[in-house]
Amino acid sequence: MTQMKEDEIQGAVKAAIEAAIDYVDTDIREDRERAQKYFDGAVDLSHEEGRSKVVSTKVRDVVRGAKPGLMRVFLNNDKFVEFIPKSSEDVANAEQATAYTHWVFDKAGGYNVLSNAIHDSLVKKVGIVKVWWNNATVAESHTYENLSDEEVEMLTSDDEVEVIEHSQELTMEMDEMGIEVSRNVHSMLISHKYEEGEMVIEGIPPEEFFIDGSAKSIDDAYIVCHKSEKRAGDLIAMGFDQDVIDGLVGEDDDSNNEGEEKLLRFGENVDSTDEAVNDPSMRAIIVTEAYLKIDIEGDGVPTLHKFLCGGTNYEILEQEPWDKAPFADFHVDPEPHAFYGRSLAELVMNDQDTTTSVLRGILDNVALVNTPRLEVNEDLVVMEDVLNNEIGAVIRSEQIGSVNPLVVPFVAGSTLPALQYLDMLVEEKTGISKMSMGLNADALQNTTATGAALTAQASAGHVEVMARNLAEGMKRLFQLMLHVSVKNSPNEQMMRLNGEFIPVDPSVWDASMDMDINVGLGTGQEDVKAAALMQTFSTQQQIWQTYGPQNGLVSMTQMRNTLSDMLALSGLKNADRYYAPMTPEKEQQIMAQMAQQAQQEAAMAQQQGDPMAQALIESEQIKAQARMQGDQMKMQGKMQGDNIKMQANMQVKAAEMQSAQGKELAELQLKYRELQAGDDLNRDKMNQELLIEAAKILGQYGTAVDVERVRAMQAAPRMGNVQ
Repeated sequence: MTQMKEDEIQGAVKAAIEAAIDYVDTDIREDRERAQKYFDGAVDLSHEEGRSKVVSTKVRDVVRGAKPGLMRVFLNNDKFVEFIPKSSEDVANAEQATAYTHWVFDKAGGYNVLSNAIHDSLVKKVGIVKVWWNNATVAESHTYENLSDEEVEMLTSDDEVEVIEHSQELTMEMDEMGIEVSRNVHSMLISHKYEEGEMVIEGIPPEEFFIDGSAKSIDDAYIVCHKSEKRAGDLIAMGFDQDVIDGLVGEDDDSNNEGEEKLLRFGENVDSTDEAVNDPSMRAIIVTEAYLKIDIEGDGVPTLHKFLCGGTNYEILEQEPWDKAPFADFHVDPEPHAFYGRSLAELVMNDQDTTTSVLRGILDNVALVNTPRLEVNEDLVVMEDVLNNEIGAVIRSEQIGSVNPLVVPFVAGSTLPALQYLDMLVEEKTGISKMSMGLNADALQNTTATGAALTAQASAGHVEVMARNLAEGMKRLFQLMLHVSVKNSPNEQMMRLNGEFIPVDPSVWDASMDMDINVGLGTGQEDVKAAALMQTFSTQQQIWQTYGPQNGLVSMTQMRNTLSDMLALSGLKNADRYYAPMTPEKEQQIMAQMAQQAQQEAAMAQQQGDPMAQALIESEQIKAQARMQGDQMKMQGKMQGDNIKMQANMQVKAAEMQSAQGKELAELQLKYRELQAGDDLNRDKMNQELLIEAAKILGQYGTAVDVERVRAMQAAPRMGNVQ
């Protein structure tokens, strides 16, 4: 396994780009240039001097007639592309991804992008739309006053902050303790730089797009590339070395085939030679962005790489592995097993030549009939009078009849059916007619409704096929948008969904989700769709009225969706202007309010003696009683269980209390016995002391003491004694 060298990579890239350009220049470019000329009103027919030069605009008429209907197919539907979830867990993400990509499409100028793509497909074989993520550096200026040293340090610690102006001064102020201190006060003007990314959706001119000749689609192509013109200063601003950019050959030194096609598109080439001399940064340089499948690693498996090449030598400025070529292609008449098909203009270019020839013949015949040639006898008339073509001029003649007009037969009237036949051929080829465009009121008035409908449906068949082919390009476009969003979008963004602002995180979406195309095709189809929506809404109302709000089949949200689709079909996209946003949560609140209001109305009606209301109340009461009985049974069971638990707990508590009371009682009895024993000892001691004192008194004074009385007094109850 041998890895490719830089010079080998350079050679392979250059050869692939040149091969793709050569294929387009040789096989495709001439047809596109001729189609553009015919669209601009040119034909390959020559004309004689003095004859009519009128040119039929059949190509332009057909293209402009087809484009509004094709635009309406996509723009009349809010969600013309819808992502399909792979599992039940992806339902919310699929809905968010659908709404998000449509929002990004509108934000990026989706109308102009789609208009350009459809126009190029009708005239230039294919319309090309490019999708990429653009990271741009944004600088914002801010002014700050009265900043402290700490705040300045904190503000300038960010590497993305650049100080533009800075001034400071010393001020004196009192601190919390009332002490005067000095402090630096700063004033600053800073520039804060940050990266701001956004998705870019842009239609590119077909002459700037190249693909290898063997490709059947963009995905299986060996190489696809975008060749455009940039200024030297733009490349330097992108980060490329100035010496490298200055060394690039700016302008093509070949025949510059794409210049003719640009000339037809823009009218004239802009010569930037003077600008380059005065300002080298304005020098035009060819830049080619190539997506090439190449085996750089040498393992035998080619992988997709992105190469950015500068100059006509296609010098590689940068390269990196890539996952998907960022191009979506739009076709109205694809060729099987080939990338390029046919444009609508190619189908009617020969008819434009034929119609032009017939128109010129008609106008020349009318001119000859209105101003016939004269047979003149020059000897009998004044030739100056004959040559004077002023209206009402007099011809002086010596003899009546000397001036005779040559009769030219009027054949223009018999030629008009030929023009109608040519118009019919074009209508059969393209499906574009005055009736399909709604322009031929007389035809509709003179035709039965059934016949007009059949004619419109037959005409719409061609438009439907073209719309379905274009839908494949729209499908790839939205796949690219989803892929780029998942890969690059910020983690969380706010988006409006179903009338509510919700946060979305594209990084968690599945970039490989399938898609469904929802497009309305033709006026007749729109009528059918409108009738179907009306019938759907009528059925929803019947279900609602018959089975009530709790029917389980139709919700208020679904009815609101039907009304929204009906408005969108009529061209009114903002349904929130006419109907309030509806969510399941809001619907539950409304249902609860309706139930409460019904109960209140029933109660009021009962007071007024309304029999029907009384019956309704009784019915509601029966239901309420049943619910109450059920609730009571549940409550009783719960209460019984709670009572058992409470009784058990009470028994345990009682036992615990009895145990505690017994313990306290035993302690009190012990203390009583101790006190009682102490009292007995004290009493014995007091008796002994009493007897001793009585003996002393008797011996000393000869007086006897009543000892029993004293003892009775001692034994009498006193406060604080324990009984």
